[in-house]
Amino acid sequence: MKKALLAATVVASALAASLVAAPLASASGRDRHDRSAVPFTEATVTAGTDGSFTLRWKARGTDRVEIKANGKVVAKGGSQGSAVVKGLPAADRQWFDFKPGRGQGLRLADRLIKLDGTANFRDAGGYRTSTGQWVRMGEIYRSDALDKLTENDLAKLQRLRVRTVFDLRMEDERTKAADKVPAGAAYVVADVFAGSGSFQTMPRTPDEAVKAMVDAERAMVSGAGGKKAYSQVFEGIERDRARSVLFHCTAGKDRTGWAGATLLTALGVPRETVEADYLASNDYRKAANDAILSHLPAQQAAVYKPLLDVRPEYLNAGYDEVEAKYGSFDRYLKDGLGIDARELKELKKDLLVG
Repeated sequence: MKKALLAATVVASALAASLVAAPLASASGRDRHDRSAVPFTEATVTAGTDGSFTLRWKARGTDRVEIKANGKVVAKGGSQGSAVVKGLPAADRQWFDFKPGRGQGLRLADRLIKLDGTANFRDAGGYRTSTGQWVRMGEIYRSDALDKLTENDLAKLQRLRVRTVFDLRMEDERTKAADKVPAGAAYVVADVFAGSGSFQTMPRTPDEAVKAMVDAERAMVSGAGGKKAYSQVFEGIERDRARSVLFHCTAGKDRTGWAGATLLTALGVPRETVEADYLASNDYRKAANDAILSHLPAQQAAVYKPLLDVRPEYLNAGYDEVEAKYGSFDRYLKDGLGIDARELKELKKDLLVG
């Protein structure tokens, strides 16, 4: 995606700090016959604006669930329940240990990482796979641009063990809004659109804008830059067992969105859950996007809106391109990104619980 088309997301990045919406940290699965050691079929942590946390859960084969925070029991109930927890001490990130009466527990937090300089910095984990396993939280993060991080933000990311940062942006984006990374973290350029000759002109109509976004999604899959960049990200995730790993672009929704979707799909997270995670950028970025659109004439706003959105048809274009070019997602992982069956097995072993 070249300069003209990126204008909207670059502007959105500048307003990112104004966003305060925080969708649910959630996971669910529908396989009634899984044999996972984790009995939870649903578990959510939602941070409130008043410092409270809403916890919800469903678990099979147990009549008792106990939830701890900071080593103390803060909620308990039966196989299905909810609780609101208040008065916890301030923390970079509040973790909750969901302990069932039988089976393996989960360690979850709200998905959003609240920073002064970002709007869409969140955990890529906390989702249930089709086999009943869960993606670990606190290992992989995704975000919008990092150029506005404050010293406090950087210190917080250092405490969260962010060790590797993958920048998916183009050269002009990186030059104009250079990343700030926490001390000790490796910075890696993984330019998704490197060498691309597409997306040179700004769309003139909403339909052209939608087409441009669909074409961009396809290029992420089959373009040389996309294959190389996402291969770098996966190699970095696999290699850095001391994590955490962070990947980001300008708005944290398109190039970052496909990276997140690819990772979750590879780990076995159901398609509907992957799509919900992808579409969550609309909620996290709503305030910033609304601010942009409110300052534009109606006709121009109508063209910009598809550029600021994430939509199911954009994500589906990526999956369609995988099917058209590779025949299956496993072949895309192997032939497109260089992830063979052994590496995928190791990745699942490392990142899944249950």
